Amino acid sequence: MKNYLNSVGVDISKSFFDAVLFLSGEHEKFTNEKKGFIHFEKWLKKHGSNSNNVLVCFENTGYFSTNLAIYLTEKHYDYVQEHPLQIKRSIGLRRGKSDKADATDIARYAWLNRENLRLSKAPSKTLLTLQQTKTARDLLVKQAVAIKNQLKGLEVVGDRQIYGIACKSLNRVLSTIKKQILKLEGEIREKINQDEELSAKFKLCRSVTGVGLILALEMIIHTQNFTGFSEWRKFAAYSGTVPYPYQSGTSIKGRARIHPSSNQRMKSLLTMAAIAAIRVDPELRQYYKRRVEEGKPKMSVINMIRNKMLARIFSTVQRGTPFVTMSKFAA
Repeated sequence: MKNYLNSVGVDISKSFFDAVLFLSGEHEKFTNEKKGFIHFEKWLKKHGSNSNNVLVCFENTGYFSTNLAIYLTEKHYDYVQEHPLQIKRSIGLRRGKSDKADATDIARYAWLNRENLRLSKAPSKTLLTLQQTKTARDLLVKQAVAIKNQLKGLEVVGDRQIYGIACKSLNRVLSTIKKQILKLEGEIREKINQDEELSAKFKLCRSVTGVGLILALEMIIHTQNFTGFSEWRKFAAYSGTVPYPYQSGTSIKGRARIHPSSNQRMKSLLTMAAIAAIRVDPELRQYYKRRVEEGKPKMSVINMIRNKMLARIFSTVQRGTPFVTMSKFAA
């Protein structure tokens, strides 16, 4: 970690972002675009800060913070893209709110934790393209599910003359959506195949029993092609599959709980993958039955299998060879 001389907190919105230098208290507002990023860098240098001595920190606001992250990476600035809840809890009780105050709180958080924070890195353009394509696919899948549910509801009417016109129109739309979903999935595969390293790790993920196209893609995106997490346990905590103890003194002795601040999308995908793996993997199916017979709640066992799958995925990628089900070679 560098010996930083200052930290700058950035509060980002759709069109603008506020920046505050913590030690000097300097504040300025910039447009959230390339021109604004250039002015932001000039402003830093004007106040004695540059890529060698300042730590930039801002909340992960999705699309709004992506371009700034890419610019800072290109200009070799150290920056931390932190979870908003992490910063909020570090502030404590505060009355009132403004963009400048938020930027100041972020700058303070960065300065006080500068020795322990993990630096962030902007995803490659390929990963960003995959993420946007996946998001479009997810939206179409939701629309397809909504139309299917509507069609089932119309069938309850029973009289074809009443619901026939509506069904015909909805089926046409559904057919178009299905074609677009398949097209997007094809473009995802094509984009992955264009990157040799990405393609290799994607195939290794798919070699693990129960891991399909979307889970493998999500793993690639969220781990930044397995460079953002050093081990599966840290990713499990990020995904919400790690139970934490819930007890205090002698009066509070609850069972271990999953922390609510986790990636619910990844958690859901891992659940579906675990259920699929139980059906087709004899080893996991036997493990599931044995633990349930021992009295473990079914969801707790599924959570164990989710973690087993994460361990398998990370081990497979780090080893660089496809996953092999050992039960196939049992005598």
